[in-house]
Amino acid sequence: MDLIILIPMIAVLLALFFYLGWWFNSKVGKKSIASAEARAEQIIQDAQKEANNLKREKLLEVKDEWYKKKVEFDNEVNQKKQKLANLEKQLIAREENSEKRYDLIIQKEREVRKLEKELAELKTSLDQRVEEIKRLEAEQNEKLEKISGLTSEEAKKILINNMIDEAKTDAAQIVKEIYDKAKADAKKEAQKIIVQAIQRTAADHSIESTVSVVQIQNDEMKGRIIGKEGRNIRAFEAVTGVDVIVDDTPEAVILSSFDQFRREIARVSLERLIADGRIHPARIEEVVQKTTQELEEEILREGENTLLQLGLHNMHPELVKHIGKMKYRSSYGQNLLQHSIEVAYLTGIMAAELGLDPVLAKRAGLLHDVGKTVDKSIEGPHALIGYDLTKKYKEHPIVVNAVGSHHEDIEMEHPIAALVQSADAISGARPGARREPLESYVKR
Repeated sequence: MDLIILIPMIAVLLALFFYLGWWFNSKVGKKSIASAEARAEQIIQDAQKEANNLKREKLLEVKDEWYKKKVEFDNEVNQKKQKLANLEKQLIAREENSEKRYDLIIQKEREVRKLEKELAELKTSLDQRVEEIKRLEAEQNEKLEKISGLTSEEAKKILINNMIDEAKTDAAQIVKEIYDKAKADAKKEAQKIIVQAIQRTAADHSIESTVSVVQIQNDEMKGRIIGKEGRNIRAFEAVTGVDVIVDDTPEAVILSSFDQFRREIARVSLERLIADGRIHPARIEEVVQKTTQELEEEILREGENTLLQLGLHNMHPELVKHIGKMKYRSSYGQNLLQHSIEVAYLTGIMAAELGLDPVLAKRAGLLHDVGKTVDKSIEGPHALIGYDLTKKYKEHPIVVNAVGSHHEDIEMEHPIAALVQSADAISGARPGARREPLESYVKR
């Protein structure tokens, strides 16, 4: 009985729950749809607003771009109009010039025709005068022949012979003058060549130093320097190229050579051998070789220091070596390096005063006597040797010309060359700068 009542109740409850679920779901679903529709409507409105804003922005951009293009186009059109106007003006001016030139040509043609007419008249007049002169000459010749009793041919021969004799006399006088001048110039040139040769080879000037003295502790050392049967002294002279004089001078050995650099190598080498005590041919060769290498390095340092002193740069290493060698060269007793530095300073100062390049001038002044440092086996004037040397090592053309022309062996091409020549003369003429050669004393 209870089960029969319970089943209908359960069925009723299930139906009630089903109805309530359906009703609730229906209400909630309608609200969700309405909310979704509202959101969709809002999204559509926002999208339309954004689209309208974007449309307005794009329209503004298009308008701005159109305006810019219009301005550019207008400017370009205006420029072309201006160019066309200028071209039109030029064409008008050319047409006017052409018309003026045409008028001028017409005028010149008229003047030319007038001149041609005048020339023709003048030629006719001259021809008439020439005929008149010929007629008068013929009459004069006839009168002269009657007076002198000579024909015109005989008179011509006499006149020609007289002119030939007079020309021979004048020519002989001119030849004599040329000969005398050439003789005087040849004497001067010969003296110049001899002096240059003496400077290049360090020839025997009694007033110039050609010896170096090496002090020794006692005279017993002289025997060791000479060696058994003179082997040491012969080896030393052969290696150094310097004459060794061992005489009665107490505690001294004399080194004689016209080459100051070789003499300096010999002096330093001999002092080292004496200090070391080991003196034999092999040791002599070793010491001389080492000393030569050290002095060659010193020459390079001396050249570099000279460039630094003068504020010069970018010079070929071989030229720097030649500058260092100037320390061991002299001219009329004047040290060549000091002379060249002095000339460089003088040239630089004068160039600066004249508005020329002082650095280039100092470079030319320093190198002007570089030809004197070249080995004497190369023949020729030192200026031309220096010219070839500086040209070989790519010096500035102004420097090369100044070096080659400072004794007028070639033509000067720049004012700096004349300044180098003047500075060279000033440095050499300075009181006390040079010793006079023996010839000057003999003449006095």
